[in-house]
Amino acid sequence: MQYEPVKRSVGRFFSGPLFMRIFLYRLLDLLLLRTWHIKKALRNLISELPDNSEILDSGSGFGQYTWRMSGMNKTWKLTGVDIDTDQVEDCTRFFKRAGISGRVNFLVADLTTYTDPGKFNLIISVDVMEHISDDVTVFRNFFSSLKENGILIISTPSDKGGSGAQSHKDESFIGEHVRNGYSIADIKDKLCSAGFINIDVKYTYGTPGNISWLISMKYPVMLLNISLIFALFLPFYYLIVFPVALILNILDLRLSHKKGSGLIVTARK
Repeated sequence: MQYEPVKRSVGRFFSGPLFMRIFLYRLLDLLLLRTWHIKKALRNLISELPDNSEILDSGSGFGQYTWRMSGMNKTWKLTGVDIDTDQVEDCTRFFKRAGISGRVNFLVADLTTYTDPGKFNLIISVDVMEHISDDVTVFRNFFSSLKENGILIISTPSDKGGSGAQSHKDESFIGEHVRNGYSIADIKDKLCSAGFINIDVKYTYGTPGNISWLISMKYPVMLLNISLIFALFLPFYYLIVFPVALILNILDLRLSHKKGSGLIVTARK
């Protein structure tokens, strides 16, 4: 299934008034379990990030993580990079209209070639690496772009059912993915070879999180991929599904998982 056409349609729908874009961010905060795990990781690390920190949102997409971090500390300077020119232009317009463009900047860039040596205190990469074949080069670029003692946070599918695939032979639920997911050993080895230390990898999307993903994300996206007419029915669908997904997300965030279809990674330079 192709995810990008659905993503573009959602982006266009919420690209009007400021309140619509902010509503989208809050909606994604609630629906996407990965945002829950990213927020938890950021809360755990915020005390280590000084004022005037430089932060890179690599593969910034809709800009929801840049938006969240811009509110966590008013002195942080944020750079969002994405390979999609339309997304970058859209985010640039929104942040300018929101009045916070002075410390937020968006760039069109390919992560396999983008580096800014020694600039960033923190780099986040949320559901990006599964789209990039040459991941080793990207990890090296991240390492180069971090300051000494800088921190990297990655959210990505695991090889335990990530991308909706139960084995390496299965096709990814998302057609744009170049890999179904990483094993813990694989991503640790690649980050270590890039120079990172203190690499911590935990499973996310355990049993409760995976059920939440199925009912709140996979099934609706499958319907929208068939026809956007199903968007008319989604508000009624979510009235029923959302309370269940919310409980499942809370459980997934609080439990420790022996396996899961996602990974949350922190590493240091």
